[in-house]
Amino acid sequence: MTKASLPTLPKTGLAGFKQNWRSDLLSGFLVFLIALPLCLGISMASGFPPSAGIITAIIGGMLVSRINGSFITINGPAAGLIVVVLGAVQELGQGDAMSGYRYALAAIVVASAIQILLGVFKAGRLSSFFPASVVHGMLAAIGIIIMAKQIHVMLGTTPEKGSSLFSTIAQIPNSVLNPNFEIAIIGLSGLAILIIWSFLKSPTLKMIPAPLIVVLVGMGLARYFDLEHEHMYLFLPDAHFLPHHEETVGPKFLVAISDNFMSSFYFPDFSKITSLAFWEAVLSISLVGSLESLLSAMAVDKLDPYKRHSNLDLDLTAVGVGNLLAGLIGGLPMIAEIVRSSANVNNGAKTQWANFFHGTFLLLFVVLFPRLIHSIPLSALAALLVFTGFRLASPSSFAKIMGIGKEQLFMFVITIIGVLATDLLIGVSIGIVAKFTIHLLHGVRPNNMFKINFVIEKKGHDTFVVNITGAAVFSNFMALKTNLVQLEQGKKVIFQMNNTYLVDHTVMEFLHDFQHHYEGHGGKVIFHGMEYHDTFSEHPLAVRRMKPDNMSRRKDDHFEV
Repeated sequence: MTKASLPTLPKTGLAGFKQNWRSDLLSGFLVFLIALPLCLGISMASGFPPSAGIITAIIGGMLVSRINGSFITINGPAAGLIVVVLGAVQELGQGDAMSGYRYALAAIVVASAIQILLGVFKAGRLSSFFPASVVHGMLAAIGIIIMAKQIHVMLGTTPEKGSSLFSTIAQIPNSVLNPNFEIAIIGLSGLAILIIWSFLKSPTLKMIPAPLIVVLVGMGLARYFDLEHEHMYLFLPDAHFLPHHEETVGPKFLVAISDNFMSSFYFPDFSKITSLAFWEAVLSISLVGSLESLLSAMAVDKLDPYKRHSNLDLDLTAVGVGNLLAGLIGGLPMIAEIVRSSANVNNGAKTQWANFFHGTFLLLFVVLFPRLIHSIPLSALAALLVFTGFRLASPSSFAKIMGIGKEQLFMFVITIIGVLATDLLIGVSIGIVAKFTIHLLHGVRPNNMFKINFVIEKKGHDTFVVNITGAAVFSNFMALKTNLVQLEQGKKVIFQMNNTYLVDHTVMEFLHDFQHHYEGHGGKVIFHGMEYHDTFSEHPLAVRRMKPDNMSRRKDDHFEV
């Protein structure tokens, strides 16, 4: 692709509003239909009031869209943060849900200040320090935890109070065998719709957001089962093949939200700021939130038909500002959210005004139609989260990691086990230590673990030669990344890899993305010396290690410019 073939970039700011308001308004409305049920479900799964997620999405849309460094991302609460926020509420509240909520808000405020500082001091690139397989392992573990907790809600059952994660998982068979049948019908109907929708090929039907259909069907069934009024029911009283199953149903299975949106605001309580649990919550929220937001922003950039590149540091700062305000008035933490952002791209959004419109529609809806929100059954929202959790930890995720290499699968699995057995911070640390150990076993010298040796030379007026010596791994390539993103566009970039004895998966993934982006802007990227390396699998981004019989003759082999 040449520069001339790139589509004309949409304008930004007010000029972009005038130019693209029709397409952005439509996309913002469609994203709002997806965001509303997800915001409600994520809030309640996090131990927050239902309105907290909507507050966050409104701030993410109406404020963050005006100050961030991306173009088509949607900011709002995400399933990936459920585990850390719920953990903060439970740990800090010690059984008092409202106190835990307000303590967690204080932790969000402090974590937001850290995010802002990270962005101001241009620490967005630190996301590169986390190995890809460890990050995917963390997300898969979060998916497993979400499913373990939300399956019970979807079936209308409650696990024993104070249950550990493994106990909650162990109680799933009992919930499956002894559900609250009316509630389970609503939840399982929603799950079936999501599964069917994922296999649909029709572009017309795909335009209708599946979460919207789940909510509408759930509301219809809730009305049919009269969940507005508490009552007992006898499931299949004339059936002889099942024992009589008597249950109570009522408004407790519907979303509880105030008719007055202004009463949804709560303020943080900083009285536990000196406790260790408070700072553990702060670190978890800032680390996981920042990492997920940066990774999502980079992923959305790859979907952008205009090949625009987000300013990750500015984006992190803007998300931090949004989180600061959200924490001060009762909202969840936000990130650049990948599912809603993907829908935004597919719906034809051109600028960040789509994010603004999505937040505006949420504000109007929650102010004008709170009674409609109250008629949404919790089990329908739980079905959305169970499906989201499954996508994070699906068998295809394991297969994909296995395809890259067995050592990647090992780090992926050990991170999952570490997170499930301990917590997110310790689990991720275990995965990183495993990665370091594997690199040492592969022959990476300790002095090369955190320092990369490279030289970038300009040859003539249109060629850059990047000579990398030693090992290029996740923990040392940030300096290389910083220099490469500053190269002038539209030139030829030659990577001289004949003196690189090991390139890990994280660096291979970065080099692939760099090539894709650079060539998308009219440049050309060539890799020389890769023929001297063995790969750990057939995957194009697998780890590469220098073949022993090439260690001597490859040193003097250089690409002729």
